[in-house]
Amino acid sequence: MHRSIRRSALCAGLAAGIALAGTLPAIAAPSGTTAGTSPTALPSAAQAGSQNYLVLYKSGGRAAGKSLAAIAKAGGTLVQDYSAIGVAVVRSAASDFSSKLRAADPSVDAASSTASFGVALKGDADSAAAADPIKPPTPAPGADTLSGLQWDMDQMKAPEARAISGGSTSVVVGDIDTGLDWSHPDLAPNVDFSKSVSCVDGIQNTDPSAWMDDNGHGTHTAGTIAAAKNGVGIVGVAPNVKLAGIKAGNAEGFFFPEAVVCSFMWAAENGIQVTNNSYFVDPWLYNCKNDPDQRAIWEAERRAIRYAQSKGTTVVAAAGNESDDLSHPVYDQTSPDNTTPVTRDITNACAVVPTEIPGVVAVSATGNKGLKSFYSSYGLGVVDVAAPGGDSRQVTASAVNGRVLSTYPSALMNACLRKVVDASGATYCYLQGTSMASPHVAGLAALIVSSGVTSPGAVAARIANTADATACPTDMSLYAGVPGNNSEQPQTCTGGTGNNSFYGKGQVNALAAIGG
Repeated sequence: MHRSIRRSALCAGLAAGIALAGTLPAIAAPSGTTAGTSPTALPSAAQAGSQNYLVLYKSGGRAAGKSLAAIAKAGGTLVQDYSAIGVAVVRSAASDFSSKLRAADPSVDAASSTASFGVALKGDADSAAAADPIKPPTPAPGADTLSGLQWDMDQMKAPEARAISGGSTSVVVGDIDTGLDWSHPDLAPNVDFSKSVSCVDGIQNTDPSAWMDDNGHGTHTAGTIAAAKNGVGIVGVAPNVKLAGIKAGNAEGFFFPEAVVCSFMWAAENGIQVTNNSYFVDPWLYNCKNDPDQRAIWEAERRAIRYAQSKGTTVVAAAGNESDDLSHPVYDQTSPDNTTPVTRDITNACAVVPTEIPGVVAVSATGNKGLKSFYSSYGLGVVDVAAPGGDSRQVTASAVNGRVLSTYPSALMNACLRKVVDASGATYCYLQGTSMASPHVAGLAALIVSSGVTSPGAVAARIANTADATACPTDMSLYAGVPGNNSEQPQTCTGGTGNNSFYGKGQVNALAAIGG
């Protein structure tokens, strides 16, 4: 089990997580869909000993002319070129490829191997030219068969909001995750096959079998965003909007940087208005800009996210499950989490990606009692808002195990510790984590975009300004014995009502956000 999946979606207690399953059996694409492949195929260099590199160019531009010659001279082959952000993915078996390329091409700022940088489960740019007009949102009142178990939706006033607006079918949310189970009956009505893709290898593959969820995490987050109001199971925050499965994580839960860059470029270039990001960069929980390799990863993803934002994409991300104060990092003792962790001192030059990338809406998690979840990371000036993510320590009559119920692939139900099967046979799982909080806010962003507010900055402002201002807890006993995973210091809430380290501007309120 990959440790960051455990940090990103906690199934039970402090240490339990998603139990990973094997790859799903092949499933035929539904009729009427077109399977496609990226225009750039993996080069023949993809063999034992070769690995991918992210190449950053100093002033943007593309890997052309002399740059291509330098890549070849250094022993590399171009895999993907993102000229809009000055980033290229190159494959090479040469152990000294990075140094050779920098020596051969002075326009190269950095070239870092991504082999050990798995991304795991874990100022606003002006919007580009207006996209197609958004169809008016339509109401989605009432309940489905399992709505009574959705305390999380009640807590953010989602049922009241969707009685007014369930979102517009013109709005698409890209769930950058482990894919989604497009055959699930609560998701199938809303899946946009034309805007779904797999980026797992850093190359865009639109074949539906390629972006089918083989982990479960992506299907769970997708249901929270936009499970259909169809008389089956649960209802998402925005049940009328469309879902694009953007698969960046594989069955083991690794999201490599080239996959994440690919995902944001896809979102930017396919008119996807919102993305949910319930993961963060590993094996370094904190990516330090003063480290050449880690800085390259940080900068490549920053450029890709910034580009998506410039095209009108609102980016929402989970704060993480380390119980850490992200505004005051001291040291990192959990990284690298794919080998043997080594404690290292860190400063504010080190950041959690994508949560701490400028312009990203960072979300902490709350439980059914409205308190910050015991595991959720936090930070004054880092967390923007809080949303229901579940908390096994906040069990109430309406939240019998404290966790969030959402869609889950039937083929992976053995991996779910707390499961529910609808009378129709549709399958659902209870999970907790900031991974579960983030999609609540992504769904809310979709409702706001459906109302005609499309600039990412304006969407983020609406989310924050309509949140229910929440004061720091007066009783901190919930967090007793749960220090920061890295600081090992007691959790502390700083700031005042409406702007503090636990809740940011407050807990999101869907009804207020749509003007109800």
